[in-house]
Amino acid sequence: MFEQRKNTRTVKIGPYLIGGRNPVRIQSMTNTATKNTPATLKQIDALAKAGCEIVRVAVPDMETALTLAQLNKNSALPLVADIHFDYRLALAALDAGFTALRINPGNILKKNADGTPDTRPIDILAEKILACGASVRVGVNSGSVEKDLLEKYGRPCPEALVESALRHTAYLEERGVNQIKVSIKSSSVTDTIKANILLSEKTDYPVHLGVTEAGTPIRGSVKSALGIGSLLLMGIGDTVRVSLTADPVEEIAVAKEILRTAGSRRMGAELISCPTCGRTEIDLIKIAEKVEEKLIELPDTLKVAVMGCVVNGPGEAKEADIGLAGGRGKGVIFKKGTIIHSIQGEENLLQTFMAELDKLKTH
Repeated sequence: MFEQRKNTRTVKIGPYLIGGRNPVRIQSMTNTATKNTPATLKQIDALAKAGCEIVRVAVPDMETALTLAQLNKNSALPLVADIHFDYRLALAALDAGFTALRINPGNILKKNADGTPDTRPIDILAEKILACGASVRVGVNSGSVEKDLLEKYGRPCPEALVESALRHTAYLEERGVNQIKVSIKSSSVTDTIKANILLSEKTDYPVHLGVTEAGTPIRGSVKSALGIGSLLLMGIGDTVRVSLTADPVEEIAVAKEILRTAGSRRMGAELISCPTCGRTEIDLIKIAEKVEEKLIELPDTLKVAVMGCVVNGPGEAKEADIGLAGGRGKGVIFKKGTIIHSIQGEENLLQTFMAELDKLKTH
């Protein structure tokens, strides 16, 4: 059952406000070597074209950190610096003009001799964050939960993940930082859902959703749809990232479809297409793929149908704003179930349909 989205605090990343009643934003992460600035910018451009709005980049070492200013200056999208182990990399990212960080609290703080956390890095980092007006995501995952919490709970369970996140948001808030969002991710879909429900009950931070290490495109898409989609239906989530072992551009289409299906946001037109059967006499899969590529150019409210049967197609998809249905060597184009063109030849059918879609483009 769909629940009204929780009204969380608001955080700024580039031109976007995250949280509150603002749109659920789509994020991704580059998989190029960040210090290879041309390759990284090329991938960011491709992500932007696909509909991504915020991009995270890995900052593994100081050599990479020294290239960030040029990357930030030329990026088509607002950037988030992904920091592990060394808080000085975060300082370098802020010096390079980044206005958003992701820190992993489980590995960024060391221990004092008495076993207590050495919070001096947070003291230094918080001062810099405030001076730069930056925001920070406290990103907790099951692979980096602190040792004391693992001993307390026995494993990186949802309760351990939430306690880790809130421990470190408290460190930041005690030092005056309040531009904070939180992500809690696990490779377990059920743990991810449980942890985010628990987090939502305990705080009003904006939440970034994802299932970490979700896998290859098919497996990862299914796990992400279940994890992210379930939480969106419960009113939880302010940004999302679908994590796939693939070109990150592939993540964007999956994220958009999850948001659309959950009723959270529309980006581009909706595609209705039949699964094909023994009555299909055109290359419907190829046609559907061509049409799908065009959806981002079309109005968000539009429904587009691609059907494989001339007899039943217009009737089955009569709720579509525009659609095509093909048969042996011919096809029809229809609007709201009414045929507007009868066309001979599969290639002519596709070309005519694309021309009709061009008339409906968002300008």
